[in-house]
Amino acid sequence: MEWLELVSAREAEVLAAIRGHQSNAQIAARLHLSIRTVESHVASLLRKAGVPDRRSLAALAAEPVSGLPVYPTSFVGRAAERTAVVAALGDARLVTLAGAGGMGKTRLAVEAAADQDAVFVDLVPVRAGGVGQAVAQVLGVVERPRSTPADGVIERLRSERVLLVLDNCEHVVGEVGELVARILRLCPQVRILVTSRERLAVPGERLVEVPSLGAEGPRLFLERATGAVSDLAAVERLCTALDGMPLAIELVAARTASLGVHGIEAALDDLLRLISGGRGPDQRHHSLQDVISWSLDLLDDEERLLFRRLGIFVGSFDLSAAAALSPELSVGAVADLIGRLADRSLIVYRGRWSLLETVRAVAARELELSGEDLIPRYVRWAADKAATLTAGTAGGNATDTAADFASVADDLRHALTYTTPDSYRLAKSLAHLSFVHGQMVAARNHYIRAAELNPDSAAEDLCSAADIALISADEAAFGLLVEASDRAVGTARAVALASAVIAATRFSMSFREEVPRERVVGLLAEATALADPGDARCVAVLAMARAWASGETPLDPDLELSRTAVAAARRTGDAALVLGALDALGTALANAGQLRQAHRLSDERLRLAAAASPHEPAVAAELVDLFHVASTSAIAAGDLPAAANIAAQDTEVYAHPAIIAPRLIRLYGLSGRFDEALEQADVLWDGWLYATTAGAESELSSLRGHWPSSAAAIVAMVHGLRGDEPAYEEWRSRARRIAHVDNPADSLSLAAPAAFVDARIAIHTGRYDDARGLVDAALAPFLEKWWLPYAHAAGAELAVVAGLPHAAECLTAAEPAATENDWAAACLTRAKARHTGDQGLMSEAVAAFDRIDAAFERTIRW
Repeated sequence: MEWLELVSAREAEVLAAIRGHQSNAQIAARLHLSIRTVESHVASLLRKAGVPDRRSLAALAAEPVSGLPVYPTSFVGRAAERTAVVAALGDARLVTLAGAGGMGKTRLAVEAAADQDAVFVDLVPVRAGGVGQAVAQVLGVVERPRSTPADGVIERLRSERVLLVLDNCEHVVGEVGELVARILRLCPQVRILVTSRERLAVPGERLVEVPSLGAEGPRLFLERATGAVSDLAAVERLCTALDGMPLAIELVAARTASLGVHGIEAALDDLLRLISGGRGPDQRHHSLQDVISWSLDLLDDEERLLFRRLGIFVGSFDLSAAAALSPELSVGAVADLIGRLADRSLIVYRGRWSLLETVRAVAARELELSGEDLIPRYVRWAADKAATLTAGTAGGNATDTAADFASVADDLRHALTYTTPDSYRLAKSLAHLSFVHGQMVAARNHYIRAAELNPDSAAEDLCSAADIALISADEAAFGLLVEASDRAVGTARAVALASAVIAATRFSMSFREEVPRERVVGLLAEATALADPGDARCVAVLAMARAWASGETPLDPDLELSRTAVAAARRTGDAALVLGALDALGTALANAGQLRQAHRLSDERLRLAAAASPHEPAVAAELVDLFHVASTSAIAAGDLPAAANIAAQDTEVYAHPAIIAPRLIRLYGLSGRFDEALEQADVLWDGWLYATTAGAESELSSLRGHWPSSAAAIVAMVHGLRGDEPAYEEWRSRARRIAHVDNPADSLSLAAPAAFVDARIAIHTGRYDDARGLVDAALAPFLEKWWLPYAHAAGAELAVVAGLPHAAECLTAAEPAATENDWAAACLTRAKARHTGDQGLMSEAVAAFDRIDAAFERTIRW
């Protein structure tokens, strides 16, 4: 992993401690550092590794990305081809190894990639629509809001210098081509090596044909022969008859111990007579197919029975999985049969058993021709396995099941394409497993599939799908909840309708178009009519819907109705409901200018969240919202230590670094941690630029909103305080660009922070030419209250230092807002000290800034 080369010695020590799951406080004590210094190192490591949280960092550091298959046999021949592939990769970023099945494309690709930093993705078990997820899973990508797996792959590889090996692409060639084209366009340091029976037809593709072994075939035969071989001429004849096809040669060589070379040659004569009749244009495929079929003719009945049954697996399998398909055989008998098939090179072992692609196709065909219906057993095994894995996630620990789930996920998904009595059970378990392992798109789709399979629980499953959509900031949640209401009756219908109202109002910022007000009112009226006043949960959800829908605009809940919703939610004891109701109340309080109270409610939400299960979709949706709101409300109250504590918890799994960056910029800028603020500025700007050019479903699409503009204004402030005038003006321009305005006063999100920054820089530089205009702008009655205290306090201080005649009035005007914000209160105390010359007040201001860790501000006195 190239990012490890950028890690300093001290960061390496911190990384080792994170790998050991130590907290920041434990790391600080162990390394004799301050907690703040540890936080800085952790932030740097997250940035360098390109991961969103310390759990992902620990996993990434503990398990280096590579995954090239390890073969127990030697690599025979192909030296020229290997050299050609390596040379092609030096000239082109996309190289495709093309050839018939069994020609050794995979082995050649692995050998060519052996000396490089490579990532290997086996696409054999992948079905249509699953390519992005397969690559994301190998890369350890965690899905995040409004993200597809392909988006996550792009972000993960954007700054990587790596060789991506995509093996066996022919059955999903179109989908692979689309992903490869995106990677080539957006990830400039990534090269791609593909194996396929046909080219991708992507611009810039370099095709390398993989031919038969030719003269090197006998050498491979001798390497793989299980018995003594003395007649080299016979070996040459065999290899020629097999067209030098490596897989065919290996299968035949595995029979030398039982048949000898001459026995094989005699049997092969019969095989070649069958071939000579001609059954299609590709003679090499016929040779391979017939060699495998001939190998099957040498199996006894039980060996052949198990072989064809194993063809139902699309991925790897273990002994218990194989035994589940053959209940009439003992586990010991199945183990013996697996060993015998392995001796004949029909199955291979690489940590788990599997069939090579071409062999699996023959086994599947054998199963089809047998007429045996194995699907009910297969689905039952999948449902049982998924249920076992689900039980292993109890208590909120999904880590222990991650590897097991990854090993069977393809088969679980494949089994769900069938409909049997066990399919619903499988769908529910698979939805849960996908969710706890961060596969949000898959989890939502599995819940929807569950709803299709069982009408009696469809409403519940659709509601779960909606919760997952909310985690991903996907407006599809509203439609899913409306559909859930259509599938429900009575109280359940009322709850689904009320939940749809909440989604349409509380999460309206993620909607491309707001749900019309009249529809929201109509849904609420219908929910009210159906509600059961004796059902505590129904009452609580309906109370929340009333609160959120009470304003003429979204995100403007009524204060008293929000208090009612909190009381109703507490009576249910449901963590998700309480967290959601408290958000309504906190939003109402903030809109009323009661920022400290809103901050205290966020603290309560954080305490409740610590005890809640993040593996429940409804709770997870609340957690994603919570970390944004908690940080915002802490900054709004000027409680910088609290904002730093929230940032250090590193528990938000689903947020992209560019989504987190604005929160960190505000914290670091106000705290005087300027280097860290500017590091995050690059993350924000890169993310914003990507978001404005990416597709509608990009995980960074929420950055297209106006809300990051305040962080851009703080970056401008940092540059201004450092005396970098060009950078200051550049970031002021970027803030306006993000807010989509020419004048910051025209933006609800930017007006107050921009006025604060302009006043603060004027104070610092002593430029008072337009002090009166800047003060008036800073003391405006902003509609958006989060930044109002900062603007009012800075405006009042500017009035003092600029010697404006109404400075005393400005100080008085700023008093009410300063009572809601620690930073503003300290700033206003300093302004009063400057106005009166009171040294005691100045000492109070310094102490106040010191209490909130505002390092830069506490150095300023007069």
